[in-house]
Amino acid sequence: MKFQCSACGLRLNSNHFKHQGLMNPKLTSICDQCLQRGGKAEDFGNATIAIFAQALLYTFVGQNNEDQELKFLVHSKDERKRYESFIQDYDGNELAQQQLGRQEFNQAVIDSEVGKTEFIPQLNLTFAENLNKLGLKVDFKLNEVDFIDRERIRAKYHYRCQYCGRRGRSVDHKDPVSLSHNNDFDNLILSCQECNRIKSNMPYKLFIKLNDQISQLNQKLVKYENALATLRSEFEQKRRSIAATMHLKGVVDDPELTQMRKQNKKLQDAIDSLSSDYDELRNLREQHFNTGWKLLQENSKEDII
Repeated sequence: MKFQCSACGLRLNSNHFKHQGLMNPKLTSICDQCLQRGGKAEDFGNATIAIFAQALLYTFVGQNNEDQELKFLVHSKDERKRYESFIQDYDGNELAQQQLGRQEFNQAVIDSEVGKTEFIPQLNLTFAENLNKLGLKVDFKLNEVDFIDRERIRAKYHYRCQYCGRRGRSVDHKDPVSLSHNNDFDNLILSCQECNRIKSNMPYKLFIKLNDQISQLNQKLVKYENALATLRSEFEQKRRSIAATMHLKGVVDDPELTQMRKQNKKLQDAIDSLSSDYDELRNLREQHFNTGWKLLQENSKEDII
């Protein structure tokens, strides 16, 4: 959920307006960055936030009058979008948050908004590039594993994904490097690209728990992969035979070539059908992990806002 700050005009995640209270949490009419800038929530109205605070039995800090015509600190809608996107990138990046404190990040945004820093985050630049331009440093390469260690891991697990059993070459961190910064050998395991992507920053214990629930599905995926590899190899062999026959005979079409093409067409149809079933199973598996991860994250949240 997002609220618009009555001071700067940015639309930010509701957590930027939520603060601890004596009894219940409180919501402020302006965002945490504007508070850090020295703004006073009591000087601003924000009807939307006031209504939410009342509904959730939170304390509202701000004027209780209807929103007046405001002159936002960030005048341009285009500039507001740039700041909003940049702040959202920080909010969703655990690695950046671990290395760069919220107050330091806020101050860099504040300096940009008031012109102290002559740079405004750009939508066509990466998060890392925008950070650099604002003089902020974050190391996004904490998961670097040298070539020799990668090859040792691949040889150790015989190029097999240790999660689903399919072929794999991706060296994965059991405990996400964004959380542990651990590149030790015992924190490394081999996975396929698909499992590596799905796991992402999911805790290792949760991923293993969810993976154990679908062991039979994983076994099916291995069978699909093996069957498809065999069929595709046979298809390529027949395709090369057709090309060789055409070269030897010096013709593009004759009864023998037509028969060979028909056989290969049936083989291609079988491959397409099997691939479709395989993709459906892969999507089902991914949904299983995504649902389990989202449920855990949702259960860990204390409030709606």
